[in-house]
Amino acid sequence: MVVLGGVTACARGRPASTGPREVLTEYARALDEGRLDDAYGLLSAEAQRELPLEAFTRMVTESPDEAREMAAALIRPSGPPLVTATVTTPSGESLLLVLEDGEWRVDGSAIDLYSQATPEAAIHAFLRAYENGRYDILLRFVPESQAQGLDPARLEKAWRGEQKVEMDRLTQALRAALPTARFEHLGDRATMAYGAGGTVELVREAGAWKIEDFR
Repeated sequence: MVVLGGVTACARGRPASTGPREVLTEYARALDEGRLDDAYGLLSAEAQRELPLEAFTRMVTESPDEAREMAAALIRPSGPPLVTATVTTPSGESLLLVLEDGEWRVDGSAIDLYSQATPEAAIHAFLRAYENGRYDILLRFVPESQAQGLDPARLEKAWRGEQKVEMDRLTQALRAALPTARFEHLGDRATMAYGAGGTVELVREAGAWKIEDFR
């Protein structure tokens, strides 16, 4: 598998490229021509920390056909590149910005306070809904297989009643874990570790991520 994440704007010893497409083209040509040092130099500092040069070289040389196919695809992208930036708040929430016509704009995802577009967004939205007492919103996070006979009133009665202490402890643990949390994805399922050995399991239904279980 050829590494693509975190491609930077300049290679070691080379002048900075002018934009994302130029960077991808230079990266692709370096792969295609076997200039692995140059290709590696176009990876971000974070990518290089996670993947040493030796490991990068081994991955590419062990899969030469895949490397060539990837290089060819990168040189002929399907559309113009979308340049984005992510700003992380102290609480761990992420805000996406998009570069349009040379100016940064806040992405529309910032409008949806209860987004379920990604597992991370779903956890943030779940915590916000719980904190605000929005049990009508919280019901959206219940998978269809568990939602039968459940309504906002019943959910509120349970979570503000006999389960309140447990839910308060759970949401506090989730909030504390989010700033450094890692999500593991497998198709329409995802997991996030929290607390002392806890795991939240999510499932995607009709494009929306829902919380299937806390363990």
